[in-house]
Amino acid sequence: MDTDAGRPAAGPKATRIAPMWHTLGLLIILLAFVWVTFRWQSHSLAAGEQHHGNALHYLFVIASEWAMAMYIWLGGLIPGATRLRDIIGGRWANIKEVLRDIAIAAAFWIVFFAVGELSSSVGRPSHPGSLQFVNPLGAIEVTLWVIMSMTAGFCEELVFRGYFQKQFLALTLSAAFAVLAQAVLFGICHWYQGVKQVILISVLGALYGILAQWRKSLRPGMISHALSDVLVVIPTPFR
Repeated sequence: MDTDAGRPAAGPKATRIAPMWHTLGLLIILLAFVWVTFRWQSHSLAAGEQHHGNALHYLFVIASEWAMAMYIWLGGLIPGATRLRDIIGGRWANIKEVLRDIAIAAAFWIVFFAVGELSSSVGRPSHPGSLQFVNPLGAIEVTLWVIMSMTAGFCEELVFRGYFQKQFLALTLSAAFAVLAQAVLFGICHWYQGVKQVILISVLGALYGILAQWRKSLRPGMISHALSDVLVVIPTPFR
C-alpha cells in the first residue's frame, strides 16, 4: 500500500507569472517606452530647451505605464498565468490592514528619503538637463505630475516588483537574485538620467524589492513609491 509517511514535505514552489513569450513582450514594450523617453530628452537637450511645457511628456508616461499594466492584466487571462490581484498580493480585508500598509509605507519612505539624500553627497545626476521634466510649472503640470506619480507608484511596482521579480523568482528559485535582477532592470530603464542615477535607482529598486518580498504584497511599496514621487517637487519638513 502506498503511503506518504516518511516523505519530506514539499516546499512551496514559485509559479511563473505568465509564459516566457509574454514576459519577452513586456520587456520589448518597456524598452520601447525607455527609448522614446530617451529620444524625447535628447531632442530637448539638442534644441537647447529649458522648459517648453511638460504636459505632453507627463501624459505620455501616464498612458505608457497604464498600457503596461493593462498588458499584465491581459496576461492574467492566459490559462495557468497569475491574475493581477494575486501579483499585487490580494485585497485589503479590513481597515486595519489598510492602516498597517500605510504605516509601513510611511516608515519605508523615510528610509527611501534617507538613501536619496545620502546619494546627493556622492554627486548630482550625470546629465541634469535630461531631468528637466521633473520640474512642473503651473497648476496643470503640477496636477499632471501628481497623477503621473500615483500612476508610477502603482504601475512601476506592478511591473518590476510584481511581474518581473516574481517571474525571476519562479525561473531561478532565488529570492536574492530576483530582487537584484529586477532592481538592475529598474535602474537601466532610467539610464537616460545618467550613470549615477541608474546606480541610485537600482539601489532604491532593490529596497522596494526587499519590501515586496518581505510583505508578500505590493501595496506598501505602491503607496511609498507614489508618495516619494509626489514629494519630489513639493517641499517637505525634512528639506
